[in-house]
Amino acid sequence: MLEYGFMRNAFAAAAIVALVAGPVGYFLVLRGQTFAGHALAHIGFTGATGAFLIGVAPLWGLLGMTVAGGVAIGLMGERLAQRDVAIGLVLALALGFGLLFLHFVTSYATQATALLFGNVLAVDQATVWSLLGLGIVALAALGVIARPLLFASLQPELAEAKGVSLRLMAVLFLAIVAFATAEAAQIVGVLLVFMLMVGPAAASLRLTRRVGPGVLLAAAFALAEAWGGLALAYETNWPTSFWITALSGLVYGASLLPAALLEAESARPRAAP
Repeated sequence: MLEYGFMRNAFAAAAIVALVAGPVGYFLVLRGQTFAGHALAHIGFTGATGAFLIGVAPLWGLLGMTVAGGVAIGLMGERLAQRDVAIGLVLALALGFGLLFLHFVTSYATQATALLFGNVLAVDQATVWSLLGLGIVALAALGVIARPLLFASLQPELAEAKGVSLRLMAVLFLAIVAFATAEAAQIVGVLLVFMLMVGPAAASLRLTRRVGPGVLLAAAFALAEAWGGLALAYETNWPTSFWITALSGLVYGASLLPAALLEAESARPRAAP
């Protein structure tokens, strides 16, 4: 299958996106902000449809809107109660504009469907290079803020007392999530970004509590799911996004087994000596 240029582009794009989505998704799950990641994907759809209207590539509209949405959510509230309200307000406002934009871009129905569900097989070499650039920026930024972000995620009160700005960490991290979301949407579409970003990270956190191995494991899971989904799509002619999300669900389900087995073992009555 690698004899075809479009398949080589697809595998390259999937690798870039997976290696960004895994680590970013790890911190997203660790911080309990999975709803924010899900919301940013939908917010990005508004930006992509708006880009159609002004003749800009959908990727840049998607990126611009997700970054703006992430920064707005981060500025409006870091505490849990404030965060949920902020996410809901920004999401509702963005979806309202998305509905308006869809009213004017009905002639782009095929492109809109690709944005919703992804079409990695249509990725060209120029897009691969764009994804690589965005991925490098996202991972570099995550590496810079990783230590204070981890501190703020695990012990927010102590981090704030030590001078770490929780609001700044929230804004910077959600901007990074926006980059990862914009990339992942190119592979699985805005409706299924949740599975590629959250599924591998959630499975990783079930298997290890150590941060370093956890981040690497999340990236490995995401890469295996992305490449596995492409290979299965080639063999079956079924949608790639379906296979990636199915594998993500399978991996997470498998990660639950060790804990379930331990619980069953501890519940077994022990024989009398």
